[in-house]
Formats: sequence, C-alpha cells, structure tokens
Amino acid sequence: MTSYFDTCPPRRGTDCFKWDLFDKECLPMWVADMDFRSPEPVIAALQERVAHGVFGYTITPPDLKGVLVERMQRLYGWTVTEDDILILPGVVLGFNLAIQGLTQPGEGVLIQPPVYGPFMSAAGHAGCDTQEAPLSIGTDQQHFIDFDAFRAAIQPDHTRVFLLCSPHNPGGRVWRRDELAQLAEICEENDLFIVSDEIHCDLLFDGHQHIPIASLSPEIARRSVTIMAPSKTFNIAGLGASFMIVQDEELRKRIHAAQKGIVAHLDLLAYTAMQACYTQGQPWLEELLAYLQTNRDLCTQFVNSQLPGCQTNLNEATYLAWIDCRESGAWIPREQDHDAGPQDDALMRFFRDQAKVIVNPGKFFGSGGDGFVRFNFGCPRSQVTEALERMQAALNKLV
Repeated sequence: MTSYFDTCPPRRGTDCFKWDLFDKECLPMWVADMDFRSPEPVIAALQERVAHGVFGYTITPPDLKGVLVERMQRLYGWTVTEDDILILPGVVLGFNLAIQGLTQPGEGVLIQPPVYGPFMSAAGHAGCDTQEAPLSIGTDQQHFIDFDAFRAAIQPDHTRVFLLCSPHNPGGRVWRRDELAQLAEICEENDLFIVSDEIHCDLLFDGHQHIPIASLSPEIARRSVTIMAPSKTFNIAGLGASFMIVQDEELRKRIHAAQKGIVAHLDLLAYTAMQACYTQGQPWLEELLAYLQTNRDLCTQFVNSQLPGCQTNLNEATYLAWIDCRESGAWIPREQDHDAGPQDDALMRFFRDQAKVIVNPGKFFGSGGDGFVRFNFGCPRSQVTEALERMQAALNKLV
C-alpha cells in the first residue's frame, strides 16, 4: 500500500539548501529537514493567508499562546501561562539569546558533545567559555551520561549555564526522568541555569515519552529556559517559527534585555503555519511517526548487518541516524585528515565521492564525533534504501 510519505515533490532546483548545494548525482541525506509535504491543513491555511494578498506587519495571533499552554498541559502535565511564552523565529536564536541574557562575559557554558553543531559556538557569541562534559557511548551504540564527569566539568563561580539537547541530536536518545532529575539536581546544587533545546520533542518512537526538564519541579522551572518548535515536527523549518518557555519573570526580563534591538518576532506566514500545525496537524504527525519508525528499523538493520565496519543504535527519537564508521576502511582519524574543513572530513568526502551520498560529518558535532556520520532517514523509504545500498557498494570496494 502506497503511503502519503512515499512520494514527495521534487526539491532540486527550488533553491533548496539540502538538495541544491551538491551535484545532481548525489542523494542528500544530511540537513535535518524532511522531504515530505507538510500537513495539508497547514498548506491550506497558508494558501488562504496568501490569497488575502496583503503582507504587512503583524501581531501574534491572540489565541496562539493559549494553544501552546494547552499543549504543554496535555502532553506533559506541565502548567505554564501565556506570560511564560516568548515567540521567536528560531531555536538557535533562542538559545543564543538565553545564554547572552543569563551570563556575563568570561563565564562558562557547559555542553555534552557530541551535540548539535551550533551548541559549540553559542558560548563564544556571548564572550563566554565553552566547557564540555562529553557523553559516553555503550556497546549498543546508545549514548549515556557520565554523571561523575558532568559534575567534574562544572567550575564553581565560573560555569553559569548548562545547555541541554533533549531529545539528543545526533544520538537520538530520549532522556529518562531519572537522568533529567540527576542533571537538574547537579545544576541546582551548583546554581546553574538550564537552557534546554527540545526541538525534537514530538518525534518519538514507540515506548518513549519526552519530559521537559523544566516540568520536573517548580524549583527547576525557576532556573530553566525551554525552547521548542513545530519546525522539525511538521517540516516547516524554512518558515522560522519557535517558542521559548521561561517561567521565572526575572529570567524573562534578562532575555528580553539581551535582544538589544534585535527584531525577533515571526512573519505572518510563520504564525499561520505554527497555529495550523498545533491545531490541525496531529493526524498527519501520527502517520509520519509510523512511517519514520519503519524507516528507522530499516536503516538500523541495514547498517548493522550490511555496511562493512559500521554500526548504529536504535533511535528513540528524531529521524537522524548516528552511524559509527570507525571500523570501516573509509575512516581516517581527524589528526591525519589535513584537508578537513568545519563541515568536511574524510568520511563525508568518501561517501560523497564514492557513493554519491551526502551525510553530515561527525566532527560537526564536536568531541566524540570523529569517525561517525549523521544520516537523515526523513524521506521516502525508496530513497533511504538507495542511499544505504550506494554506501554499501562503496564500502565493499574497501574490503
């Protein structure tokens, strides 16, 4: 039976970042957007708004924040108010604003690499130091937190913010309540603010439940900034829509002050799309998750059984596989890879040149990323299969 998600509009030639940066022979399995059409009610809402024909300055729709308040209560049992919510055009903008509002130059921001690339530069943008408490990886390729290392990475009177990625990108972990509670306890003991990027919170597979770290207790909420978005969930990243939940009034004031004249509101189409996603997109999302879970299972089985020298974990969330290629002949350790650029390494070049498949190089995600690639399976199943078969053929030539 053909699925809605089996056929996608062609994206090449549409000024598409994912498809138009590389040769036409290449399959782009990298940037974290999906190739699927967004929910039809979202498209219809945008078409209706465009048909109006006037695109002047806009305000936040009066019932949008109420929709978000209801969503937090329904999904997480988390009580927030409309005053707690700040609407922003992007998650990266959000965590940069939060860090700049909650730190002073010279203080420290703690991250857990390997992690989404912009985490690495956020501290520097605020004149702060980046501190690392790297995640560990088990024999099942799942990441886990070394809490002793996390504690040891905190420098009293210097570390000010913990920047959390939940669910984790690129590892696909959904942090359990006990893990989040232990992180929160350590942050409370050391008087750290928590800035939590939760953009992948809706993209969960069977048996897993997202828990916003700020929802653990009122005490944790008072030191937390939570950032979510419909962009990954409903594939509207190009419209720029996200929101921040800050339940402490003083923290909200500090973040507002950090904007310093930066215009950080949405355009009217982003507002339209966000509201339609959260009020009419759930049936589409349920079908999407079932489709992605089958793609995940296919990808995991193929990598672990048919890609020589490669392994991956069974994602708990996201549509991004984290593939360990360190035992393959394609990997050259970073210190030997003299031609590597900031988003380029030997593995990325090998799969680009020998397989015509574009993946994200692991070093983009910092410490612990060398020898890994990130592979986007948020596309038709036939494309996932073709990309994996191309990678298999290229690796087989090295055996």
